[in-house]
Amino acid sequence: MKTVYVIGHRNPDSDSIISATAYARLKQLMGHPEYVAARAGNLSPQTEYILGRFSVPAPQYVPDLIPKVSYYMTHNCETVSYDTSLWKAVNAMEERDRKVLPVVKEDNQYVSLLHYSAFAKNVLKIVNPEKSAAITTSIGLISETLSAQPVITFNEDELFKSFTLVAGSQFETFKKRLAMHAPENTIVITGDRKEIQEYCTMEKVRAIIITSGYTPDKGIRELAEKNGVSLLISPYDTSATSMLIIYSSPVSSMANQELAPLNINDTIKKVRPILQRAPGGTLPVVDDNNTIVGVISESDLLNEASIEVCLVDHNELSQAVEGLENYKIREVIDHHRLGSFSTRYPITFINRPVGATCTIVTNLYRQYHVSIPREIACILLCGILTDTLVLQSATTTDEDRETAEYLSNITNLDIQTLGQDIITASSSLKGRSAEAVTKQDMKEFNEKGHKFTVSQIEVSSPSEILERKEEFFKMLESVRSSRSCLFSALMVTDIIHLTSIMLVAAEPAFLQVMEIPRTDHENIFILKDIVSRKKQLIPLLSEQIEKLENA
Repeated sequence: MKTVYVIGHRNPDSDSIISATAYARLKQLMGHPEYVAARAGNLSPQTEYILGRFSVPAPQYVPDLIPKVSYYMTHNCETVSYDTSLWKAVNAMEERDRKVLPVVKEDNQYVSLLHYSAFAKNVLKIVNPEKSAAITTSIGLISETLSAQPVITFNEDELFKSFTLVAGSQFETFKKRLAMHAPENTIVITGDRKEIQEYCTMEKVRAIIITSGYTPDKGIRELAEKNGVSLLISPYDTSATSMLIIYSSPVSSMANQELAPLNINDTIKKVRPILQRAPGGTLPVVDDNNTIVGVISESDLLNEASIEVCLVDHNELSQAVEGLENYKIREVIDHHRLGSFSTRYPITFINRPVGATCTIVTNLYRQYHVSIPREIACILLCGILTDTLVLQSATTTDEDRETAEYLSNITNLDIQTLGQDIITASSSLKGRSAEAVTKQDMKEFNEKGHKFTVSQIEVSSPSEILERKEEFFKMLESVRSSRSCLFSALMVTDIIHLTSIMLVAAEPAFLQVMEIPRTDHENIFILKDIVSRKKQLIPLLSEQIEKLENA
């Protein structure tokens, strides 16, 4: 199932965060659990206060939507425990048609990767006729691989490096061969040759495997028990038993331990060439705790991503989370001007000339006859009040007022009291850096080919900003130059007197044509009775850009 992120603009304000939270909850209540509230930036102090007051969790932080492994991988992949026999692991790969099989320890911690190249390479080391190679195994793994009948066993789970001898030669010759190996690490495969069984038991070999289902004499069993020799009966003949015992090694000894897994947050750009070189074009994926969470293959990159997006409180790509263009946009719910936004397919697009996106979302609950949970109704009311300056902004409509009254009635919250609480909790700048204030609610615009940014901060008095003006000018210039903008502005709105001032860092040519009243500082402008960025300030700034074009 795809995840649909409901997400606002970068540097989100309260209306953006709350509308994302409330709309995702509405979709969930309507039977769409795939909708998840998300945010593209940090919470402002105002938003933190609102969510904390009504005990509503913050949306999931999604700093960008640059294509990542997690959006294309196969989740819940098959794994195999590191102490499983190679035989069982290879059979699992065959049965499930897997190119690779991650090997894990407790809690799904990644250890290594079993793939056919690694398996073939390690098996060749063992079956090389010019070398006498030992295999790591245990009595339990041998018994499991051979489907053997244990007669008597010792230390079943203890791993050891073993040499395997097939008693196919004459007795005297066999004794010489056995003498070349440490008996405590030697496994002898024999048929119904009592003299071999008795001699090996006396020599205290690690294990005797009797083939073709032959049963040892009771005397051999008693001698084996006395000397600590494990005794197993294989249902297979000597040839098949000798071959299968190789597969009794734990899968960890045959897997590739040098092949690093991919991280769930790795970008597709980074992993694409790595996958091209990987065995079978497939690699395991781990999280930051090295826990296996899936696998990804080259073919997965040809599929659609596992996420889609619903935009709230904006419809301009310049304000959207980075990487948005890589995904399907399902819906847009907004109250701003239309930007240069287009899709290749029809979508739900709701844009209304109201003061807050929260107004639209509230009325969608009412339109669909879905009861609003109380905590959601509380934050929706807060969202409307913050985006309309407690219903006093020029953007406020009758629909905002009626919706706020409706939410006030069902939550038993007084509009003026709640509005004052929000103002008191969020208007202080004490301890906040110029960067934090400037980027808290900053939006980027593009007008006639000119990029610019406008940040807005609401305060009970602009005096503190003015006292620190040089600090803010330096920050604005940093933003302007780093983004190659015509100008960067900070709109400081006095929520008591419902007016604003604006600090601007701009190219000299633009400052010269600006016809907006100024203070005694050439970069500080007076915005009398202007409190709305979208409805009042942006049209005014567009006029100034037009003057620059005509100069």
